Amino acid sequence: MSDGFRFADRRSSSAFWLGALGVVIGVLLHLPAFLMARSTHYRMAGMPMSAPMLWGMACILTGIAAAIYGLLPKQPVLQRTVIREHVVAPEDAPLNRWHWAACGALAIALVVDIMKVSSLGFVIPGMRSEYGLSAAAVSLLPLSALTGATFGSFLWGTLADRYGRRATLLLAAVMFIGTSICGAMPSFGWNVFMCFLMGAAAGGLLPVAYALLAEIMPTRHRGWSLVLVGGIGALGGYLAASGFSALLQPQFGWRIMWFLNLPSGLLLIALSPLIPESARFLIHIGRPDEARATFKRFGCVVITHTEAWDEEATVDHSSLPPAERRFLGTTVALTVAGLAWGFVNFGLLLWLPGELIAAGRNMALAATLITRSSLLAAPVVVIAAALYARWSTKGALLVMTLITAAGVIALVLQHSGLSTASNPLLALVLLLVGSTGVISVLLPYSAESYPLRIRGRATGWVAGCSKAGGLICQGLSALALVPTLRVSAAVIAVPVLLALVLIARYGRETRGRDLRELELSSPSPRVSHD
Repeated sequence: MSDGFRFADRRSSSAFWLGALGVVIGVLLHLPAFLMARSTHYRMAGMPMSAPMLWGMACILTGIAAAIYGLLPKQPVLQRTVIREHVVAPEDAPLNRWHWAACGALAIALVVDIMKVSSLGFVIPGMRSEYGLSAAAVSLLPLSALTGATFGSFLWGTLADRYGRRATLLLAAVMFIGTSICGAMPSFGWNVFMCFLMGAAAGGLLPVAYALLAEIMPTRHRGWSLVLVGGIGALGGYLAASGFSALLQPQFGWRIMWFLNLPSGLLLIALSPLIPESARFLIHIGRPDEARATFKRFGCVVITHTEAWDEEATVDHSSLPPAERRFLGTTVALTVAGLAWGFVNFGLLLWLPGELIAAGRNMALAATLITRSSLLAAPVVVIAAALYARWSTKGALLVMTLITAAGVIALVLQHSGLSTASNPLLALVLLLVGSTGVISVLLPYSAESYPLRIRGRATGWVAGCSKAGGLICQGLSALALVPTLRVSAAVIAVPVLLALVLIARYGRETRGRDLRELELSSPSPRVSHD
C-alpha cells in the first residue's frame, strides 16, 4: 500500500480500509431491492425492508465504527521540551504540483458538498409524487438536511481541530457513502432521517476544506485560491446536481440521486493521497518529523529549536463559538453575516419565484429570469476572487454584503412607486450577485481570521450559522408562517445591515498576512507555534 493510503499517525490504517469496505458492501446490499423495482419505475413506497437491506445497515454501522477507530490518533509521547518549527522558505513561493493537486482534490470535495444540498430541489417533486405528500409535509426533507448540515458544520470543525483535517475529511467521506441507502428507503420517514445523516456528513466538508487549504497555501496565493476553489465548488455542485438529474432521473427516477453518494464518496477517498494533513497542525500536536516531510513536499524548509517545557502551553483556551476576547468581535460579526446569508439564500431567493408568479409572470418566464440571473454567478466568483486577493479581504466581504443589502432593500421598496426599485428583476440580480459573492469570501475570510488551534471550529461555526439561517427560514415555511415577501425582506434587512456594520468595525484585514502572526500573538498557545 502506498504511503498516501497509509496513516502512520493513526491507530490502524487496516481498520479504516476494512471499515470503508464494510460501508460499501452495506450500500451494495441495498441495490437488489432498488433494481427489483424497475418495473414500477423504481417506486419503492410501502415495500418491506428485506433481509439484505437490514444486513446492509449492520455492515454500514460496523464499518463506520471501524473507520472511526482506525482514524483515531495514536497517543502522543509526553515531551519535556517544546518543539518550535519555523518555515524559512518565502511565503510567496511559487506553487508546485502538490499545491495544485491539493486544490483540485479539495475543489472536488466542495463540489460533492454543494451537490447534495442542490440535489434536494431536484428530488422533491418525484418524492412528493411517490409518497403522496403535501407541500408542507415534503418541506421536512430540506429542513432535515439543513439541520444535519448545521450540526455537521459545528461537529466536523471541532473534530478537525482535535484529530486533524485530513482524517476528518476521510471520515466524513465514509459516512457520506453510507447515506447512499437513502435511495432505497421505502418510507418518507426513513428518507427524512437518512437525509439528516447525509447533511451531517456533507456539512463538514466545507469548513474543514477551507481550514486545510488556508494552511497549505503560501501567503501570496492563499486569498485567490481559497475564493476560487470555493467558487468552483459552489458552481460545480449545482451544475453536477442539475446535470445528473437531467441525465439519470428520466430513466432511474429520483432515488438514483442519493445512490450517487457511493461513487462520489469513493472518489474523495481515492483522492486522499493528494490531500495532505496540515503540516502546521502536525507541528501543533507535536509530530515534527511528519510535518517536515509534508513541508518538504510543498517546497518549504524548516528550522527546529527546543525550549523548556511550559505546562501552560498545554492548556486549551478554545471554545465553540470562539469567544476569546480578541476574537469576540470578529466572531459576532461573522456569526451575524452567516445568519444573514442563510436568510437571503434559503429564504428570499427561494420565496422570490412565487412572488414573480403571483405578480403575473408564468412559471416558464419566472424560471427563465432566474436562470439568466444565475449566469452572473460565474463572473461574480472571479471578480470576488480578484477583489479578495488583490485589493482587500475585508473590503471584498463588505462590498458583497453591501450588494446583498441593496437587493434586500430593493425588495422592501417593491410597490413603492419608484419604477426602478419596483422591478423584481433588479432585486433578483442584486440578491444573486451579492449572495454568491458573500459565500465565496465569507468562509475563506473566516479561515484566515483565526489561529490554527481553533481554525477548524471557527470556520465550522460560521458555516453552521449560514445553514442555521436557512434552517430558520425552512422551519417557518414548514409551519406556514412566512409573511409576505416585502415584510420578510424588511425583517431580513436588519441582520444584513447589522452584519455590514459589524464587519466594518471588527473585521480584520488578512490580505498578504502571514497566518503565523495569529499564533505568535496567541495569549496561551498550546504545544508549539507554526
